[in-house]
Amino acid sequence: MMNTEPFASVFARAVGADALAGDSDSDMQALFPLMPLGQTVDMGHAPDGTPLIDPRLFYSAEFRRNPWPYYRLMRDHYPVFHNQLNNTYYVTRYDDMTECYFDDIGFNTIPKGSSNGVLGNVTHELSGVEHRRRRNLFGQHLVGKALDNRVPAIERLAQEMIDDWENVDAHWKIDRDGVRTIELGQAFADAFPVRVVCDVLGFPKEARGNFVYWYNSIMGGLGASETHKQGMEARQHLEDYVESIVEERRARPTFLYDNDGNVIGKDIISKLCESQVDGDYLSTEEITALIALVVAGGGETTRGTLMNMWYSLLQHPDQTDAVARDESLWDAVFHETLRHSNPIGGQPRHNTFDVQIHGIHIPAGSLIEMVNFSGSHDERIFKDPDSFNIFRPDLYTGKLLRSGYRKEGKCSHMAFGVGPHMCPGAWISHQEAVIGSRIIARTMKNPRINVDRMPKDIDGVSLAPIGINKTRELWLDYDLA
Repeated sequence: MMNTEPFASVFARAVGADALAGDSDSDMQALFPLMPLGQTVDMGHAPDGTPLIDPRLFYSAEFRRNPWPYYRLMRDHYPVFHNQLNNTYYVTRYDDMTECYFDDIGFNTIPKGSSNGVLGNVTHELSGVEHRRRRNLFGQHLVGKALDNRVPAIERLAQEMIDDWENVDAHWKIDRDGVRTIELGQAFADAFPVRVVCDVLGFPKEARGNFVYWYNSIMGGLGASETHKQGMEARQHLEDYVESIVEERRARPTFLYDNDGNVIGKDIISKLCESQVDGDYLSTEEITALIALVVAGGGETTRGTLMNMWYSLLQHPDQTDAVARDESLWDAVFHETLRHSNPIGGQPRHNTFDVQIHGIHIPAGSLIEMVNFSGSHDERIFKDPDSFNIFRPDLYTGKLLRSGYRKEGKCSHMAFGVGPHMCPGAWISHQEAVIGSRIIARTMKNPRINVDRMPKDIDGVSLAPIGINKTRELWLDYDLA
């Protein structure tokens, strides 16, 4: 079926209406028209010839769709860019960001209030010793042996969802002439991360419906958005629910099982109920705040990664064929996708002292954004950074390290940050995306993008780029026999 929707409509559907914020303003469209990929809008030049940046650019559809040449311009000419519209300093080079991330005193203060209104007293807005103590309370259950224990559950949940594809709503699955057309988000990626998080936390299966409500409402209520009230109500509902099971788990912990039904350890809620800080057990409110953070962080990030992985890989048939022959390459697909089309933009910081970076004075207490998008495309680190290549020799594709990786010409990407505040859910997100993709690939014979159903770029022919958006819909075809 040929997609006949107007470009503006399909683009909004692909990247989300928020990505087009400001695009309805005709002045913005005139200032920042949609350019061919890799080319920039001419925003003027300084007397010395240095290209200028109009900060209104960052709120345009053009920037969200075609960000990489603008980030290159910033790295080359404004490695620290002061956006006077929101009084934020953007740090865009890989090495500068790495140095800031590891400066536990100078840049370790996370701006308060960006998320704790909905999530509670969340760990990632703490600093120093307090941050380390509370992060370890749940972070220890998402790495190493504890994470290995989750793998059977992840595999089981993935296979259960794929086995249920026969029952996917007919709007999202069409079988015709030996070919199945399926929308990957509706069939798998939207629900899979939520189910995994629900399972590893130890929520009963009957809580899955509530879990989707908590997740969607809390994510929608972050920041000073119009849906903040709904997010607060969802958090209170979550806290009431957790309170009802905490006392029960304190007396009767529940367990995770392998595929043979053997006990492999306690679920995270049961473990948190046993945890103590300074000799006191965690309160229900503290447990809820930790759970809310896992709920919020464990869904959309992995969903976006899964969708971007498949969208990017299937546009490169030679790399798709290689992965089909060697499924161990899914790790490289995961890392290259997060480097090339990262669904996580960056991390904010406040600086403790006055600092000067590349000649730009940043007063103490300023809001600084470490732009992970840009760092992972820094040509000083990655050759030909705007190309998707799972075989690139300069990208580290091994086990995720909080210390980052930089040896023998290989560097880790910046998707999860590095250092003390590296995303604690990074490791389980890696497991979910790779295990889920391997099982999908074993199911789908000759998978390919259904180009007719997908949004196109401004030429009306090429597939719409991801940019700094997330792939909202991904229609795939595969052979049934």
